[in-house]
Amino acid sequence: MSTEADNPAERHWQRNLTVCVFGAFTTIVAMTLLLPFLPLYVEHLGVTDPAAVVQWSGIAFGATFLSAALTAPLWGRLGDRYGRKLMLIRASLGMAIAMSLIGLAENIWQLVLLRLLAGLLGGYASGATILVATQTPKGRSGWALGVLSSGIMAGSLAGPLIGGLLPPLMGIRNTFFLAGGVIFITFLATLLLLKEVPRPPRTAGQQQADKVSVWRQLNNPRPVVTMFVIAGVLMFSTMSIEPIITVYLMELHADHLTLMAGLVMSATALGSILSASRLGKVADRIGHWRIVTLCLAAAAALLIPQALVTQPWQLVVLRFLMGLALGGLLPCIASIIRHNVPQGIAGRMLGYSTSSQYIGQVLGPVAGGFVGGHLGMRWVFLATFVLMAGCALVTLTQRPSTSS
Repeated sequence: MSTEADNPAERHWQRNLTVCVFGAFTTIVAMTLLLPFLPLYVEHLGVTDPAAVVQWSGIAFGATFLSAALTAPLWGRLGDRYGRKLMLIRASLGMAIAMSLIGLAENIWQLVLLRLLAGLLGGYASGATILVATQTPKGRSGWALGVLSSGIMAGSLAGPLIGGLLPPLMGIRNTFFLAGGVIFITFLATLLLLKEVPRPPRTAGQQQADKVSVWRQLNNPRPVVTMFVIAGVLMFSTMSIEPIITVYLMELHADHLTLMAGLVMSATALGSILSASRLGKVADRIGHWRIVTLCLAAAAALLIPQALVTQPWQLVVLRFLMGLALGGLLPCIASIIRHNVPQGIAGRMLGYSTSSQYIGQVLGPVAGGFVGGHLGMRWVFLATFVLMAGCALVTLTQRPSTSS
């Protein structure tokens, strides 16, 4: 019998991965399906001024990431103490309730508060990342996290498409009710099918370790801190571009503007879906640090021609190629963190990584809009190139000598 099968923490990792991919996909779909009709829902809730509609749409969208960033380390710490499955049960049930309540909102303040609640109670995808990272054989962790990342990116791709199709057929509010029902199925699958190894009774030494700073428990905090920074800058860079794509295509005189904008955004997600598990598998063999450095360098190099395109189809191709490069980053970042921290604080440290990503998602659109509005759309791509190239240089110079 294989060593993996003898390890109770890794015995059910394949079934756990299947449940986590399904759960992450459905929850991400639910979180992103409102993108195409969010301004319409804001108007439906009584906001009439066009500028106010845009402002409130941005606030409502960013509210979830803000509350998720603040609570991710807490859920990671509770997962370390009480079990990761329990955190996924909490997240799926909380998301099912929050999404259903959003469909009952009567004014804009209720919508924003409920979006905050969704971020506070949610976090299934980040919790699934922690469970898969900690209960998968280390030799397969890059591949498994790549598969999970593909599920997350597939949710990001499918969410806006589903959100564009359902409201005309069943109404905006019923779309939220349906999303809540689907996430409730995720809750049942997590409750009944997910298998986490029973946690041993906490020893006096472990209880005493809880009082010690997590940083003092790390032999070498530099790789972990580096990955926190890279994760945050990565999401900052990605989200600084997404909001200006439609305006950029207007400057390129694109026909069928909304369709072309959807193709450009979907191309990046599709590329990531196709590459995530493959790059994760390669990283398991040649080293996660190498893949992170190569992917960052490739993504940076692809940003320069994006600033120089003259035709919309060129942007579609370049964004797809960039998606191929981006697909390997988050799985490898999670693997590096997992391999450099003790098991007892893995959830907490991966929670900090998630928080840094959420912070990037909140600040990125603000920065991208500011640079694009004051300097021009092409400068957003060039500024992002500088950030990504800098990250590639950091990972190249900060890579531990003992890392593969």
